[in-house]
Amino acid sequence: MPVHYIYLVLAVAAETVGTTALQASHQFTRLVPSILVVVGYGLAFFLMAQALRVMPVGVVYAIWSGLGIVFIAAIGYFVFKQKLDLPALLGLAMIVGGIVVIHLFSSTSTH
Repeated sequence: MPVHYIYLVLAVAAETVGTTALQASHQFTRLVPSILVVVGYGLAFFLMAQALRVMPVGVVYAIWSGLGIVFIAAIGYFVFKQKLDLPALLGLAMIVGGIVVIHLFSSTSTH
């Protein structure tokens, strides 16, 4: 796997941790989750910037935000017991489909 994709995957993971901590921080009233929010997002943007050295911003942001949405929806469902109805699941499937199309078929995506 090219190093810029490793940076991007790690950026998605850091953003997912930050967003999960945001829910757990209870509007920044809990110290440790609040610190994790700042660290997670800071690390996510740093790693995303590394991927941007090679990849176009539109592709990086589409993958970063799309995967983040899917992972956070899954965490919301399994950890925070938030419900996902059929339209939500279909929308998430379309997001994943869009990421696959970009990765497999776009000439702007570096492989």
